[in-house]
Order: sequence, then structure tokens, then C-alpha cells
Amino acid sequence: MGAAADAAVRQVIHRAKGVVVAGHGVASGRAGDSPFARGTIALQAPHFAARGLDLTPFVMATVNLDLAPRRLWPRTPRWTFPDVDWTHVHGPETFSFLECTVRRDADEHEGLVYLPHPQTKPMHHQPSTVVELLLPPLPGLAPGDELEVAVPHDQAYISA
Repeated sequence: MGAAADAAVRQVIHRAKGVVVAGHGVASGRAGDSPFARGTIALQAPHFAARGLDLTPFVMATVNLDLAPRRLWPRTPRWTFPDVDWTHVHGPETFSFLECTVRRDADEHEGLVYLPHPQTKPMHHQPSTVVELLLPPLPGLAPGDELEVAVPHDQAYISA
């Protein structure tokens, strides 16, 4: 594929509306029964930074967006980090990240889709229609709120 065709593929965006749902509370550290009191994202962030991905623009928690009946399918994630040994509780995990834009009302925010690979993630799985997002602070965001997520075609697609 030539440079112009590559650029055209990157410009295709897949969009879907979803509803914010409550998660397990482990990524943020809010779950009382979690072995990760600081939250998994805060514990993982230094490992991602060492591999070239800075999460400091984002809240150290995930926003869980249910796209039902749709589902996000990764193609070529922007970043993939195999064998991240971030905890003594279980073995290393593999993580991928997709670039995304989230629209809330008229405002757009740059973020990331956070994709722990299920085959290396021992606990706290999400339903297949739920997308975990890393986003900047969005004051007042709560379960039941609607967001629209957009992902580049070359990184993922969203099924109908």
C-alpha cells in the first residue's frame, strides 16, 4: 500500500455510542477487596512509561463504556507491551492500547482504549461489549452517562 493509501486508511474512523457502566473498582483502587490498594493503573503506569507510553494525562482509573450490542475488535494497536511484570500477585501480563477520541456532549477528549490481553489477565474480566478507556478528568461523569468513542480504522473496528 502506498503512502497516500496508508494515510486514507488511518483517516477512516469507527464510532459508536455507549453507556458508562460501573467496573470492578480495581483499576482505580476503589474496590475494598482488591489486593491493589493504589489501583492497577497507577501500579502499571511506570512500566508503560519505561516502554514509551506516558499515562500522566489520564486519570489513573478506567472508564468502562458498554457499546452493546456492538463490540470493539482490535486490529493493529498503537502500542503492545508483552510480559509486563507489574505485580507479585500473579505473573506478567500483555497489554495493548489504541488511540481514541471520546465525545461527551459537544466536547471531544483524546484518550486510550486499554486492552489487557485476556489470555494473560488472570482476574477481573469485562463483558465483551465493554471497552475500558483511559481518559483525562471528566468532572461529573457517572454510570448511565452516554459517550461516543471513535477509533482509527487501522487500529480497530467496531462491529454493528
